Parts: sequence; structure tokens; C-alpha cells
Amino acid sequence: MDTDEWEDRVAALWADETVDDEQRIERMTALAAAAPHPALGEFELGGAHDSGGREAEAHVHYAAAAEAGLDAADPDRAARLVVQHASTLRNLGRVDEAITMLRDAPAHPATGAAPRVFLALALHSAGRPAEALRVALEAVEPTLPRYHRSVRAYAAALTEG
Repeated sequence: MDTDEWEDRVAALWADETVDDEQRIERMTALAAAAPHPALGEFELGGAHDSGGREAEAHVHYAAAAEAGLDAADPDRAARLVVQHASTLRNLGRVDEAITMLRDAPAHPATGAAPRVFLALALHSAGRPAEALRVALEAVEPTLPRYHRSVRAYAAALTEG
């Protein structure tokens, strides 16, 4: 199958709300084996496990996707990998790793403010609610139609000494 067909099948599987988590993992396993690049298959298989609540398995596939060169094979998926993998690490109790990964996440159109939002969740999980709220406010501030200066000031005040 060519790349376009593979991409269409992956998108169709994600869009199909009639399949349960186990079916999605099973079908994604077959699609991953036919992926045009191993990193693409590992990423999508990680996502299937992740959405099915199998974080430990998702972590293995996400790490394999990065190792297989997802950043070169598909920069959009690589940006999404940071968010998804860090979220998985947070769910596995590896909060400090998640925080580091999200703090280091480069800005990318495929993820928008998602790295900052997931960083806020990780900070909250780490017991740092004021810092989490600050990060969340700073993530949403650019999208506000007004009140930018006020929101920035309130956000800064949350973590000032």
C-alpha cells in the first residue's frame, strides 16, 4: 500500500467511533506493520495503546518511534509525539520526565499550545498548582481578544516570592 492509502486508513481508523479500544489496537497493529516508515507505525501504535489506557505499552511504542527517526520521517507527528509521550509518562507517575520533555518541546503548528497545557497538567500532578495555573494562563493569554497585560501580570504574580 502506498503512503497516501496508509494515511487514509490510519485516519479512518481514528475516526471510526464504532471500534472499541481492543479492536483499534488490533487494527492499528496491522497498519503499523504496513507503515511506509517504521517510526510512523510505532507512533500510531503508541497512540492506539495510549487511547486504550495501556500507557506502559504506549511508552514502549513512543520511545521506538523516536528511536526510529520520527522527527525526520514526519515532523508534525514528532511534535505530537512529545505531547502524547509526556502525557503517558505523567500517567505512569514519571512526572519529572514529563515536565522536562514538555518544557523542552519546540513550538510547532501541529500542537499549538498543547505542550504548555500538558505541562500545566504535569506541574499540577507534581504538586505545583500555582506554577501549573501560571503556565495554563500563559498558554491561553495569546488567544484572548483583550486583557493581555492583566492576564500576564496575574500569571506572573502566581509564582512570585
